[in-house]
Amino acid sequence: MFIESFKVESPNVKYTESEIHSVYNYETTELVHENKNGIYQWTVKPKSVKYEFKTDTHVPKLGVMLVGWGGNNGSTLTGGVIANREGISWATKDKVQQANYFGSLTQASTIRVGSFNGEEIYAPFKSLLPMVNPDDIVFGGWDISDMNLADAMARAKVFDIDLQKQLRPYMESMVPLPGIFYPDFIAANQGSRANNVIKGTKKDQVQQIIKDMREFKEKNKVDKVVVLWTANTERYSNVIVGLNDTMESLLASVDKNESEISPSTLYAIACVLENIPFINGSPQNTFVPGLIDLAIRGNSLIGGDDFKSGQTKMKSVLVDFLVGAGIKPTSIVSYNHLGNNDGMNLSAPQTFDPKRSPKATLWTTWSPAMPSFMSPASILTMLLSSSMFHMWEIARGQWMNTHQRYSWCFTTLAEDSLLAAPIILDLVLLAELSTRIQLKAEGEGKFHSFHPVATILSYLTKAPLVPPGTPVVNALSKQRAMLENILRACVGLAPENNMILEYK
Repeated sequence: MFIESFKVESPNVKYTESEIHSVYNYETTELVHENKNGIYQWTVKPKSVKYEFKTDTHVPKLGVMLVGWGGNNGSTLTGGVIANREGISWATKDKVQQANYFGSLTQASTIRVGSFNGEEIYAPFKSLLPMVNPDDIVFGGWDISDMNLADAMARAKVFDIDLQKQLRPYMESMVPLPGIFYPDFIAANQGSRANNVIKGTKKDQVQQIIKDMREFKEKNKVDKVVVLWTANTERYSNVIVGLNDTMESLLASVDKNESEISPSTLYAIACVLENIPFINGSPQNTFVPGLIDLAIRGNSLIGGDDFKSGQTKMKSVLVDFLVGAGIKPTSIVSYNHLGNNDGMNLSAPQTFDPKRSPKATLWTTWSPAMPSFMSPASILTMLLSSSMFHMWEIARGQWMNTHQRYSWCFTTLAEDSLLAAPIILDLVLLAELSTRIQLKAEGEGKFHSFHPVATILSYLTKAPLVPPGTPVVNALSKQRAMLENILRACVGLAPENNMILEYK
């Protein structure tokens, strides 16, 4: 059975006009490696910590500014939200289609809330806590191309023609603000697109981005702004002591106009200085140590890196299953045609390397369980269309040290931007929501926000950015459970343990 909404009735939860307060016992374990009578052994000790959560229930009017607004992802997301908001339907060669938010965790997935008369009851994920309605988002952003969003949508060739015709009147007036462009950070074949760029020094450009965000917020009368990078993958920035390793060195390097400070890092600096959440949807190292230092000191939310959309998500699900079943993957090899402008940009070696790195680090969660683990080889080539095509093979060790190979050929006929758009939507909605949640552990005097490095967004990114000293978890099921259980805790619900002892 499916229900649209629910309210928790518990002594651990209190609803007020403006907040939800909950008390939650966090059950975990700690390990001790100790010497007992001359023999070292591991001892596992159950541990319980009482937390209090406080969630602001006022849903703000949200503005979303995309870096690379005129790209395939930006035009597809913007057009999709408009189509949903306006209730647009359109004809294809097969049938009449209706706008929807399929692919979005927050808008299209469900959570189990319990059972009633022996029947499982589910509710929308978005019903856990008050969230921004995507239909109410105001979009804006920057792009190095001055093409309006309607023409950008036509260039992307993602939507059906009938849908494009209906969206055009809404999108023709949407023109990106000039963006930051350094030819050294992206492939040379992108230069012809750069006719809409911010001039001046790096310090001038940071100040211009700050000015743009303030004016966007004022003009559109939004309460909050979230900024997300969905522009081209940049090459890696060199991390150098005295250049970008601390907050002080990074800001000094901006003042000195140092060439090694990337455009994406400049956008992130501007957002942190304005306390505006910034999310990196590409794989480059936007968050150099100095930027992370700046965000932590300013308690400003940052998250990333790289959208976890197609092939990577499928492989993480499969490896999760294999390891859980006691089957040991020994190698993973993939071949990927990258569609649209992403493929063009990544044809350059310097921008290809950041794309390869998150795919290699994806398997760190499972490597302790795979003693014969080998790092994946990944070969990416370009196909100049918006669709993606990839093949991959997983070799595994099984019973009595025999071996077997799985091979897949997977064609993403639904273009890559149709996979990325709902991820962008979820990232900005969850980033906004997390800024309204505060918590404190037993013994702490004051409520505080989550750590500014937003681990809560890990489910949606290939290479999750985590606070220093925090383990990286890449298993998709664990990331999904973490996100859901944090929101459940905010309304006093226990984690879904699947034990169903009430039936035993």
